[in-house]
Amino acid sequence: MKSVMKSVITGSGIGIPKNVVTNDKLARIMDTSDEWIRARSGIEQRYYADPGQSSSDLGVIAAEGALQAAGRTHDDIDALIFATMSPDYFFPGNGPVVQAKMGFREALPTFDIRQQCSGFLYGLDLADSLIRSGKYARVLLIGGDVHTPFMPWKNGWDTTIGLEDREVTDEERERNTNIRDRVVLFGDGAGAVVVEAMNDGDRGFLTSKLYTNGSGIEALYTRGVGFRLRPFVTHQQIDDGDIIPDMDGREVFRQALSKMPEAVRTVCASAGLSVPDIDVLLIHQANMRIIDGVAKQLGLGPDRVPHNIERYANTTAGTLPILYHECVTDGRIKPGMLVCFTALGSGLHWGAALYRA
Repeated sequence: MKSVMKSVITGSGIGIPKNVVTNDKLARIMDTSDEWIRARSGIEQRYYADPGQSSSDLGVIAAEGALQAAGRTHDDIDALIFATMSPDYFFPGNGPVVQAKMGFREALPTFDIRQQCSGFLYGLDLADSLIRSGKYARVLLIGGDVHTPFMPWKNGWDTTIGLEDREVTDEERERNTNIRDRVVLFGDGAGAVVVEAMNDGDRGFLTSKLYTNGSGIEALYTRGVGFRLRPFVTHQQIDDGDIIPDMDGREVFRQALSKMPEAVRTVCASAGLSVPDIDVLLIHQANMRIIDGVAKQLGLGPDRVPHNIERYANTTAGTLPILYHECVTDGRIKPGMLVCFTALGSGLHWGAALYRA
């Protein structure tokens, strides 16, 4: 029987900034502690980008690594997809920015998608669809974000990355403490994969299931800086903190523990498989309690549910490709294994995808 052409990941790479920010460093500028952050999220540290270092910069680093791992050059790529909620500019997106920075030919089409924490998962589905359609043979997919620009750097944030060394004022500490429930959860980083059309036995993407529920937008969103407003941004919005994301942590937690296991079961059933067939489950790295809860609901032990949130925190569209790259690099994902990707994020967007390594 002739094998069917499938979408295969042939290389991966990551782009991580150099600044390691431990929980203790955050405790210098807000009322928090290493114990408090670990207990609520499992996070021990995260990486912050340098001033001026953008999501496209980290994406370029990851993309170059993925191309090298795949043994491909810029000329081999037919299309580029960039998933991020933190593009360099309000518009355009990061696709053309990366196209220019990396020196791709002008004819290269680029796609910018914004599904936030589910961005890379949606990007995988898009890359697979473009390849299965026969339109493109090789797609470069990047997922990455920088969250530090959301932070009010005038409130002593330079101390966290060593640009200054001072004690914050009481007013600055209070302002930082007011957003600590969100700040401590996020870091900066990017990951990338090269996806190619290949006829290689069972290898490749099997199927995916994606979902959206727009009625849940206010569980995780940014109330300011939007074109429903006149003007779309004001000094008052900035002063009121409306440019900093709002999050209903309990609702996001509840939805994540419900939607991701359901999506994993559904995608397995659609492929004629069951959850125990999964060798490696890659869950969006948002919170260790969520990761543990999803794994428990699916009956998968820690040996099949890797995590790195303790080192990177939540890098939004970067979590899945960074985790995938590490698992391939250290041998936790081996040829022939059944890998399941799943995520839930702002929108609400969620879903799952199955891949045979």
